[in-house]
Amino acid sequence: MKSNVMRYVGGLSVSLLLLLNIGCGLTGKGGATESLPNSSASPTESSTTTPSATPSATPSTSPTVPSASPKPSDQDEIGRIIKKMTLEQKVGQMILAGIDGTTIDKNMKKMIDEQHVGGIIFYKNNFSGLNGSVQLVNELKAANKGNPAPLFMSVDQEGGKVSRLPKDFVAIPDAAKVGRTDNAELAKEMGELLAKELQLVGFNVNFAPVLDINSNPKNPVIGTRSFGNNASIVTKMGIAEMNGLRENGTIAVVKHFPGHGDTAVDSHLDLPIVQKTTAQLEKLEWIPFRAAIEDKADAVMVAHILFPLIDPDAPASLSKVIINDQLRGTLGYDGVVITDDMTMGAIIDNYGIEDAAILSVQAGSDIILIAHGYNNTKKVFNKLLQAVATGKIKEAKIDQSLRRILTLKQKYDLSDSPIPVPAKDELPNDAIRQWLKKL
Repeated sequence: MKSNVMRYVGGLSVSLLLLLNIGCGLTGKGGATESLPNSSASPTESSTTTPSATPSATPSTSPTVPSASPKPSDQDEIGRIIKKMTLEQKVGQMILAGIDGTTIDKNMKKMIDEQHVGGIIFYKNNFSGLNGSVQLVNELKAANKGNPAPLFMSVDQEGGKVSRLPKDFVAIPDAAKVGRTDNAELAKEMGELLAKELQLVGFNVNFAPVLDINSNPKNPVIGTRSFGNNASIVTKMGIAEMNGLRENGTIAVVKHFPGHGDTAVDSHLDLPIVQKTTAQLEKLEWIPFRAAIEDKADAVMVAHILFPLIDPDAPASLSKVIINDQLRGTLGYDGVVITDDMTMGAIIDNYGIEDAAILSVQAGSDIILIAHGYNNTKKVFNKLLQAVATGKIKEAKIDQSLRRILTLKQKYDLSDSPIPVPAKDELPNDAIRQWLKKL
């Protein structure tokens, strides 16, 4: 049986042939554009078709296990797709946006149709029970049919106080409780269970695990979200959870580089300042992230924290020193880098979201997370286009980020195909209850 990546490459080749022979593809401002294979976007389907939340054809429930690394032929196909994309489509892929409400509306459609956003993030107020949530996910995916790549459908489903899914699912506790077991197998099971419940609702990205070390007892934002207060336990348990997620077909985004555990300010409200040197970070905060990078982490979220002894001019999420020189340089990371939410107080009250987005891309970020406000998404999209037009950002840099983003989407065989609403007995609740007994 062919691997998922080989099926994906085969799909890419078919897309190329279809494009050449029958003119099928994405039509944008720059003309026809080839797309990553997307099983919901058949050449014979109408672009106005909206799938039911309960499609008759039930897709396989087996998760896509990502390949270890892309083959040169895969990268050649991605390069050809990038060349055919309009600048608007390229910039849109670099934005992951939040939505308002529990039903699709004109603003959600505009973000997808006009800003071509590459992903969506859900928060608690976007879920309306199992049926409504799956229906909204399916409608968003259907709206993306004209774009060149499937959507990242993302959420913060850490467990404990950071849990977004409907109450249909048995609650998974916070990382601290799992960390106290000092049992990596239980942390891996946690990742597996999280992946299973997310996939049943249609999500392919989880902003977890938290690799912050809870070293400051006065920290107002991490606390029990961390596996513990030392590098050893956080590394062991965090990497295990990451593997549990990705081995079950969910993209794990490790966070919050270079470490949010020693802050005394909540970055949702204001800009934390940490007076640590690079040498100090290497001895503590970097340890779990270094291990994750060595274990081929797919994506890293960068924090809104100012480290004045390292870069006095920009917080980590906007810092070329921290993202390009340290994360990509010293630590050798070449995967997807995503910012923490740019609408948090740390950024929006101190830098302005548009300028911050430009600085972050210049520093080496691939995806800008804009969790709240359609107008914020539109402003950032337009500002990034303007930055390319004026030479502040080279299109080659955009293409470099596009290659990472599309490679990741290909690796996990992402699709905008609709999913059925799961039956109650399909939920992993019994497995969660059995796991809870071991804690």
